Amino acid sequence: MTFHLTSTAFESGGDIPREFTCDGPDSSPSLIWNDPPPGTETLALIVDDPDAPSGTWVHWVLYNLPAIARGLSEGVAKDRQLPDGARQGRNDFGELGYNGPCPPRGAPHRYFFKLYALDCKVTLKAGASKGELERAMKRHVLAKAELVGRFQH
Repeated sequence: MTFHLTSTAFESGGDIPREFTCDGPDSSPSLIWNDPPPGTETLALIVDDPDAPSGTWVHWVLYNLPAIARGLSEGVAKDRQLPDGARQGRNDFGELGYNGPCPPRGAPHRYFFKLYALDCKVTLKAGASKGELERAMKRHVLAKAELVGRFQH
């Protein structure tokens, strides 16, 4: 079976509701996924916007989610480390955890929620960047699931 990522907040390719953006409370949407492939030790999540005027803008970096996890509830705390041991990285707003869509007025932007099944635990401390996580994941990705949402002011 294919590794698959969904949300109860929006359909793939659909609009991200305002409560998950800077126009609202800016809380993270709930995410749900199915069983990762055998051999998965941890999961990592990167959320970014490739349509940002300055280049791809990172909204969330999260890693070392336990392989037994099957989702994230709405409104994940912006803590360095979550109760399950997952660590949060720094986004392009300069903060830990999730900061949602906040594009300039104009055309809609696409937001890619990318979940990776990894065959290892990432040795990065909390606060790592997307680039640091991508380098740490190199040659350790067993599967990738993706969910895309859209938003415009």
